[in-house]
Amino acid sequence: MAANTFGEIFRLTSFGESHGVALGGVIDGCPAGLKIDLAFIQNELDRRKPGQSEIVTQRKEGDTVEFLSGIFEGVSTGTPIGFVIRNENQKSKDYAHIKDQYRPSHADFTYQEKYGIRDYRGGGRSSARETASRVVAGAIGKQVLAHFNISIQAYVSAVGPHQLDSSHTEYDLSASENNILRTPDSAFADKMIDYIKEIRKAGDTVGGAVTCVIKGAPVGLGAPVFDKLHADLGKAMLSINAVKGFEYGSGFEGTKMKGSEHNDAFQVEAGNVSTSTNRSGGIQGGISNGEDIYFNVAFKPVATIMQDQSSVDKDGSEVTVAGKGRHDPCVVPRAVPIVEAMSALVLVDHLLRNRTIKL
Repeated sequence: MAANTFGEIFRLTSFGESHGVALGGVIDGCPAGLKIDLAFIQNELDRRKPGQSEIVTQRKEGDTVEFLSGIFEGVSTGTPIGFVIRNENQKSKDYAHIKDQYRPSHADFTYQEKYGIRDYRGGGRSSARETASRVVAGAIGKQVLAHFNISIQAYVSAVGPHQLDSSHTEYDLSASENNILRTPDSAFADKMIDYIKEIRKAGDTVGGAVTCVIKGAPVGLGAPVFDKLHADLGKAMLSINAVKGFEYGSGFEGTKMKGSEHNDAFQVEAGNVSTSTNRSGGIQGGISNGEDIYFNVAFKPVATIMQDQSSVDKDGSEVTVAGKGRHDPCVVPRAVPIVEAMSALVLVDHLLRNRTIKL
């Protein structure tokens, strides 16, 4: 299986399966001389790990990262950074019943057809557990970005048919970590936590959306045609499990406007060119313009539900797939750090494409 590497200069190659011995990765291209904050990396993993609250999967994993190379005396050496995250709570027997069955809306059928073999234990390589490796790399990427005063903050902006009424500019985004839903609106959090509990009790799941805001990105990241910044952000987000859509700036709402309403007028403030509005989402012509970069990521309902479903097995016979195992009733709270991590990988990669970074 190819296609396990993301990025051109700052690159992550990930490995491992949901119920294998370990997950891990190799990060290439990290500048030498970066002081690595290991506690920060572990905290990012803790934001993503299972079992952290009553509205996520109750699989218990410490998700403790162990670095094998590329860091000496707490500083990056410029060589490949290798790491592992050992699986501690595998329950492969939970998946024995679907060894020969295709779960609705999972990768079971397509993997079997493409490769002639599949790891049915929690989806194997197709499991969202793979994203733990992305969070490690993204946490290192965030530490690179901090040298350039670039910050990334994502939050839950919708659960099912319910969504926040205001844009990101109306909230204190730092408040998102004050509740288990990871949203800056506490009243919305309380309402949606109860809603997710009801969904879980019914043996069902629900989707939602994550909004991400990148502040401090300089003018000039990205390139015309095939290396547009928003195109790379879109690929990064669409590579995350359960993602069904990506929109930046005004997104689909912008299609309802006239050009005279949508255009961002240029102005000069304190000697710098800026825009009076930001419907472009901080990117014009595929290149960052210095304004906030913001976008929405849509997540579908988790495909595993605690209800019986009709399907077929590998022989084409009709079967009933029983709902078993430990799964998220709504993935968006745990998706927030993953969205941030993938954003960091894209931003660092484009910074390195623009210049040689010395830390």
